[in-house]
Amino acid sequence: MLIAQYFIEFIFYSFLGWVWESIYCTANEKKWADRGFLFGPICPIYGSCVVVTSIVFSLFPALSDPSFPIWGIFIICYIGSAVAEFGTSWVLEKRFHARWWDYSHMPLNIQGRICVPVSIAFGVAGVLIVKYLIPFVTDARALFNPYVTVFFALVLAMIFGADFALTEASLNALLKNVEEMHQEFNARAQDNYEKLASKTEALAQLYSTRLSFNQKRILGNMKKYIPEKKLSLELAESKQKLIEHLKSRL
Repeated sequence: MLIAQYFIEFIFYSFLGWVWESIYCTANEKKWADRGFLFGPICPIYGSCVVVTSIVFSLFPALSDPSFPIWGIFIICYIGSAVAEFGTSWVLEKRFHARWWDYSHMPLNIQGRICVPVSIAFGVAGVLIVKYLIPFVTDARALFNPYVTVFFALVLAMIFGADFALTEASLNALLKNVEEMHQEFNARAQDNYEKLASKTEALAQLYSTRLSFNQKRILGNMKKYIPEKKLSLELAESKQKLIEHLKSRL
């Protein structure tokens, strides 16, 4: 029962995270940005962080005591968000050679995965979540029948599992397509840089029409493509250029 409740809350918080990310990125980019790693309207990193925070604060009642200082909650959320962001970025990069966020242009960043200004923002948001959102959701648990909660959790789990599997399959297919494009690019390329650039553009125009809607969405959400370290510098640069040209065609 408790697992079902936490899973529903995970999906709920993930949806709120997706709403926030999409609104923020849409305002920044001046066009609709459907943010997130999965196809569905959720950002699992938000759901995971809030659920873990909820569990930690419930296991240690002193943290939820009104006398516990606000700055203490802020530090816990600041450190927790930084660890979660860094770890998630590292895992996604190792698995898919890509980043869905990149703070290289921000001050006080570590490998572009985390930075102080963003972690501070998450720390402040964490205080609001701990003080208001988590208590509200916890009180709302009593409003739902236990059997309905379990059934709803099972349905959401099936949808989430299917979404994750489809995303994984599309990402793998996308990376395979990019590799095929890159091999064709290398086969046609000349020694001269200008010709390399023009051929990259031509191939990008050709292959952008062959990507599925979901693959284009994934590519559009990638902030940075990281070629395998085994590639030579020249090949890595050409592969990055091909990715950028493909993104410009979306």
